[in-house]
Amino acid sequence: MAGNAAVDQSAPGVADTQLARIAADGSRVHDHALHLQAADGPSAARDLADAVHLLCSIYGRHPGMIELALATTPAGPIREWMMGAADAFERERLFLVRLTAAVGPLPSTPGAHETEAVLRAQRRAVETLAQSERQGCALGAATALTGDWPVIRAILDRCAARVGVDAPESILPGDDDSAALIREHIVGPGPERALAFGAEQLLLQHRGLFDLLEARAGARDKADGIG
Repeated sequence: MAGNAAVDQSAPGVADTQLARIAADGSRVHDHALHLQAADGPSAARDLADAVHLLCSIYGRHPGMIELALATTPAGPIREWMMGAADAFERERLFLVRLTAAVGPLPSTPGAHETEAVLRAQRRAVETLAQSERQGCALGAATALTGDWPVIRAILDRCAARVGVDAPESILPGDDDSAALIREHIVGPGPERALAFGAEQLLLQHRGLFDLLEARAGARDKADGIG
């Protein structure tokens, strides 16, 4: 009975910690992500276009991260959540692809070769997380993606409004659904560590992407004699 009680007490903490991790370490705390959500002024169009193109390089490909995770997810509630999340994210992917076409070519930026190398590394990192066979790792990455995506979606919506593209309603799973799944099905030190690792690494890629976007924006401004 004591063992069961310990599990019951620890499981909600795992879910709460996951949500707190996404809030504390995700895109919503990155200055450039906040800048892009409110982008205005002479550099706004190209900064937003740059963000859309680089995001499309990571998340515009098919199959997406969550779809890749399905290959190593056994039948059960986690797989059912993954299937629903994959279907919902496909809508986001198609919106991203459509928006990328609408914003025009990738803005000319010094250091383009270095950018492509970083993007290749990020794509590999995301795919590796999705295909991990460690129980909980892919779910950690997937719930971090769906939890962090609203910040990215706000940037996409900002860009869509500027270029006249209709933004579809997002139907990604919410925090409550993700937390309930984690509480019920991620139990034990191994899966809990794997969940945390998957989330931390996915959020690290997002922060790295916004670091790159910020550096590219600065390089363009410097080349133009701005700032």
